[in-house]
Amino acid sequence: MDFALSPELLDLRDRARAVAAEGVARFGRHNDSWINGFSKEFARVMADEGWIGMGWPTEYGGQARSPIERLIVAEEMIGAGAPVAAMWFADRQMGPALIAHGTEQQKAEFLPKMLAGETTWCIGMSEPDAGSDLASISTRAVRHGSDFVIDGQKIWTSFGHVADYCYLICRTSNEGPPHRGVSEIIVPMDMPGIEVCPITDMIANRHFCEIYFTGVRVPAENLVGAEGDAFKQTMAQLAHERGGIDRLVSNRALFQHAGAKADRSDPRVRQQIARLESEYRVGRLLVYREALGQAPVGFSAATKAFCTEYEQRVAQFAAACLGPTALLDDQWTRGICYASSYTIAGGTSNVMRNILGERVLGLPREPR
Repeated sequence: MDFALSPELLDLRDRARAVAAEGVARFGRHNDSWINGFSKEFARVMADEGWIGMGWPTEYGGQARSPIERLIVAEEMIGAGAPVAAMWFADRQMGPALIAHGTEQQKAEFLPKMLAGETTWCIGMSEPDAGSDLASISTRAVRHGSDFVIDGQKIWTSFGHVADYCYLICRTSNEGPPHRGVSEIIVPMDMPGIEVCPITDMIANRHFCEIYFTGVRVPAENLVGAEGDAFKQTMAQLAHERGGIDRLVSNRALFQHAGAKADRSDPRVRQQIARLESEYRVGRLLVYREALGQAPVGFSAATKAFCTEYEQRVAQFAAACLGPTALLDDQWTRGICYASSYTIAGGTSNVMRNILGERVLGLPREPR
């Protein structure tokens, strides 16, 4: 099999690499730039290049380009640390979700501004008492005439303090099994009754937020898909989130920096570098397989577990190579310290292994 990129794809990679380098020069380099590198200006640069909604259908303003093309652009952007966060969720999840499940009115209202890099979206999913169990959410949306009235709390909501819209996962019914009654509603973040409290993590990032909803009235036409039957919709979103290149290249720059500083005269260090580079290529093939639709349903859980655990090994390697000198540059220090979160965000590795065992391999559940 020939894994080489075509001349057209090589040209795209070179252009993406140049734009990423320019973005880093103008706006700074960011670890995990898809979640920490927030720049509305760079989002508009991405829009001008036609790199938002690359794979969306042309009838909704997209370019119907191949998943590999989007993957190439994303790999260069995030690997370099270019600030793509302002448009990332909309491009990766919210746009495809609306195209698949939204009304024509919703598509006409929200997709053009996403494609222009004008709007930032957050995802209201996790809750303090729900953990990784989406079926246990308790944030309620109760129908009152032509509106939903929303009450509840979300946590770990990235960009909640700067987002224009929240794609809210909430409960509209308590009848039936827990996964029933889950709905998705678009909530403008300037509505009365919304309180956003940014959370400062251990390395001073502030993208995580708590969001409190108190009597927030949202038009019923903001419901996405079928009321009370959105569990599968959300699971499809999570597959997009878990199997992407962002789970592999978030600290690629850290690996390259540490590798350049490493003592390559030591065969043990050379062996570590070779192993990490080999694992990177394995992870990359897994991500490409997800993008091409060649992986089994649910296999994105395995891709995420492998890639995020690889990223943690990169951080451990960098810490060993750089030693105390890592403390001389805040960016490298933050990259090393933040790596412990990789196997938690988006679903823990234990949850990923459960999904793989139960839904992909069909293994029996442990008796309770």
